[in-house]
Amino acid sequence: MSLFCFCAGILSLAYYVLIVVYAGITADFAWFWILVTAVLEGTAVLIRYGRSHPGFFPGWLGTVAFGVVLAGIICFGFLCSRIISGMKTSAKKDLDYVVVLGAHVKGDVPSKALELRLKAALKYARENENTTLILSGGQGFGEDITEAKCMENYLTAHGISRERLVLEEKSTSTKENLKFSDGLTGCSKKNTGILSNNFHVYRAVKIAEKAGYEYPYGIAAASDPIMQVHYVVREVAALIKAKLCGNI
Repeated sequence: MSLFCFCAGILSLAYYVLIVVYAGITADFAWFWILVTAVLEGTAVLIRYGRSHPGFFPGWLGTVAFGVVLAGIICFGFLCSRIISGMKTSAKKDLDYVVVLGAHVKGDVPSKALELRLKAALKYARENENTTLILSGGQGFGEDITEAKCMENYLTAHGISRERLVLEEKSTSTKENLKFSDGLTGCSKKNTGILSNNFHVYRAVKIAEKAGYEYPYGIAAASDPIMQVHYVVREVAALIKAKLCGNI
């Protein structure tokens, strides 16, 4: 067990380095992997110390620690399974609306995450010509235009008519994306797709259901394969936070 914790800690540290090199040191939630490394390596040291000093740790402590870890693994696995179920969602055809959730814009250019959402939105729009797209996202730090406007620029440049697009330019969160989009269109009472990167779909649909959407359908866009594990783990934390805040 000590060797397993030591090796797992090394892998966690290596993944952290990969994230920093690939996405930058400011990558959201990257600190989590340093925390995991510290816990795993600390556990490895404690196990080795306990073996070399019999009786130092009470017998019951190991049992309690094992139970806590097992419960944590089961909960984590369950949440991961829900996230993965959303990642496999296939788009329902001929929806009345599709809410395209915003993501970061670099100046006036879509980030990689947003571009992947836009590629999925473009594909859906071309295959379902009667569907209206609601482009939802306000303007945040480092963004020269709103996320909605950036999405409009991309889609119209790729042949989608402006008449098929509704811009929602005030939201700053998934909850607001859905609330404000409904305020503009009444889409919560219609067959409405919720389009986001695959790891985010399950939570987005749950937030939509909590917000009163009667017929929400997840539409999963691709995600960066190098960051996929990180995104899923981060999404577990986001799900727990959303539950605690009453958003799902």
